[in-house]
Amino acid sequence: MTLAAKQADPLPASRPDSTQVRRATVLRGTVLLTVLAIALGAVALVAAGIGAYHIPPLEVAGSVFRGLGLDWGEAADPLADEVLWNVRFPRVVLAMIVGSSLALAGAMMQGIFGNPLAEPGVIGVSSGATVGAVLIIALGASALGYWTVIVASFLSGMVTTVLVYVLSRSGGRTEVVTLLLTGIAVNAVAGALIGAATYFSEDAELRSITNWQMGSLAAATWFKVAAALPLAVAGIIAAPFFARRLDLLSLGESPARHLGVDVERMRQALIVVIAMLTSSAVAFAGIISFVGLVVPHMVRMIAGPGHRVLLPASVLGGALVLVAADLVARVAAAPQEVPLGIITALVGGPFFFWLLYRTRARQGGWA
Repeated sequence: MTLAAKQADPLPASRPDSTQVRRATVLRGTVLLTVLAIALGAVALVAAGIGAYHIPPLEVAGSVFRGLGLDWGEAADPLADEVLWNVRFPRVVLAMIVGSSLALAGAMMQGIFGNPLAEPGVIGVSSGATVGAVLIIALGASALGYWTVIVASFLSGMVTTVLVYVLSRSGGRTEVVTLLLTGIAVNAVAGALIGAATYFSEDAELRSITNWQMGSLAAATWFKVAAALPLAVAGIIAAPFFARRLDLLSLGESPARHLGVDVERMRQALIVVIAMLTSSAVAFAGIISFVGLVVPHMVRMIAGPGHRVLLPASVLGGALVLVAADLVARVAAAPQEVPLGIITALVGGPFFFWLLYRTRARQGGWA
């Protein structure tokens, strides 16, 4: 080897090997997950204590410990305990469930579409779930009492997803472009049905429909938490099993197939999980936009595209964002409450515009 060649070739020791890269990735992911978990706990304590009846964070923490059977921390007075366990804690926990469900669904949606601009509403899940709720409200049906609207919303979201998937299949396969276009068409039809129901509704029903479409956690109860939690947990447990295959899918469908990934079967399973998570979130909180888009992308910017970190970090990040957003919704215009969907849209909308600009600049245009 000539002297020039030796000088041009960097020293082997200066090249980080795969083990070093893997360790750095694991460390970065561990730090991110730890920071998100600590931030979520801190924000949850603050959110539970702030309101018309202020409760210091130490008393909130003491109430939590005593609820777990541990005699730790400062004891809250009986009224504070009543407020915490009957009003604040159910709302904070439901915010965690809904936020984590939407963010996880968004992360998986972006993975199977290979596009950071994708989110659960793209294939019509959110609008389909809204149609079920709006029609029940407009018709005044109450076969299941208070749960009628929730059950109708969840089932409508699941049925809409199945419909989109069936309509987008051709030759035993589902093309991503066809799935997206079918979702757009279904969203348009759902919008028309929602508009018709709104137009023919009376004042009371119209107000309920409007509140549903803007999203809120004001009616959170432990019964809702108990109903929503199993669906969210099922999705969170299922997600890690797809992490490696989503990483391989990011290389392209053909390379993923050559590496042993059954792309069609994986897509079917993930769409079911996404529909379950999104339909459940919409059923219990109404339309809350941009969480499924913004949170996974922010996590990806920090931790990279690897789904082993991206999926659990999106769960924690979604819960953190929605607990914080719900706190802002409660205190921004106190004693009145701003709809939660307005808060997330005000933050997510500008972020989406920035994301569009950034993506276009990186690709040198859309052409």
